[in-house]
Amino acid sequence: MATSQTTGNVTETAGTTATAFGISYAITSIFSALLVVLKEISPAVHDGLAAITGHHWVTHGLLNIIVFVVLGMMLSRSGRPQMSASSLVNTIVGSTIVSGLIIAGFFLIMG
Repeated sequence: MATSQTTGNVTETAGTTATAFGISYAITSIFSALLVVLKEISPAVHDGLAAITGHHWVTHGLLNIIVFVVLGMMLSRSGRPQMSASSLVNTIVGSTIVSGLIIAGFFLIMG
């Protein structure tokens, strides 16, 4: 736990691994939402993903897991990610909201 010098308030810093995988979640969430839109726009992408595992949602899920784990491990091993716990939570919640808005917005606009 670190103390903020400007206000004297206690600011909790998230650990490197938690931060790495939190950032990875945020990126994966946006990636997944964009992939939903791409599958809806492009029959070739939809059919290509379906051809890999037999169903496009299975491949979509596997891609999400791969992106999340690989990115999280890479960020974790870099040792660089440093965020306050509240910033990490805000990033995670924000990316979840943005992802939902991407999907909902697409279907509202495209019908």
